[in-house]
Amino acid sequence: MYTSPNSLILGFHGCDRAVGEKVLSGKAQHLSHSENEYDWLGHGVYFWENNPDRALQFARELREKPRKGKAPTREPFVLGAVIDPGKCLNLLESKSLRIVQESYEFLCATVAVAGTRMPENKRDEETGELLRRNLDCAVIETLHGQGKSRYDTVRGVFFEGPPLYAGSGFREKNHIQICVRTPSCIKGYFRLLPVA
Repeated sequence: MYTSPNSLILGFHGCDRAVGEKVLSGKAQHLSHSENEYDWLGHGVYFWENNPDRALQFARELREKPRKGKAPTREPFVLGAVIDPGKCLNLLESKSLRIVQESYEFLCATVAVAGTRMPENKRDEETGELLRRNLDCAVIETLHGQGKSRYDTVRGVFFEGPPLYAGSGFREKNHIQICVRTPSCIKGYFRLLPVA
């Protein structure tokens, strides 16, 4: 009752302009779900919460370093969305964190019985950041696969990037992300207004 955000969220998706314009024109109803084995919050459509600047920075990073097997980002673009979080696995509150921990324990037991290896989170070789979240993705997907509870969205905070200044606890790329699993939680898309 108290765990999910109780109001609409503005989310921002960094992508190629062609993708954003296709959605805005109605030629595509929704953005495509991400289903990478390293997705930080499991499978779904990812948005930067209240952070269009970070979404644009991400789109620019995709242009500079295209992802293997993905269409290149030619013109960085930010698409806004109005999101109703619905039933949210909110990783900023204690109950959701306990649920994720239980899912991890279930995954460990399942892997042990199957005699397979646990997925691992891996650091980026250049930055040292924990960017490939294979374990975290597997835990969250296990949680959804257990059928205990269906979550529409998953929300988490991430501390990323170099420190803002010497001795700082703040990082350059800190952000909150929301992963939308249920497309109907996206109530509409919008074009950002130009900043004066």
